Amino acid sequence: MHEMSLCEGILQILESEAKKQNFSRVKTVWLEVGALSGVEITALEFAFDVVMKDSLAENTKLEIILVSAQAWCMICAKSVEIQQRYDPCPNCGSYQLQVTGGDEMKIKELEVE
Repeated sequence: MHEMSLCEGILQILESEAKKQNFSRVKTVWLEVGALSGVEITALEFAFDVVMKDSLAENTKLEIILVSAQAWCMICAKSVEIQQRYDPCPNCGSYQLQVTGGDEMKIKELEVE
């Protein structure tokens, strides 16, 4: 379950930012998760609660923002939305697509005290 290590990375970021910005508790984390990121949302939510226990982020509310997958079609020269890797272009049917977004996971915003 790589979601556990992802949450450990999130906790490290939170602890680092707490030192830099002088806060002691995280109330809410808004996390952007791309459709192509390979992250299982249910597993991430479970792992988040486990990893944040006994930390500055214990009982923190996790808000997931799903980000759609985007690709550049080299044939029609347009940005298109795709559902998964190796989908054809919804406009022309070409498979010559370059993924341009939706494969990331990042902390978008924090509510702290």
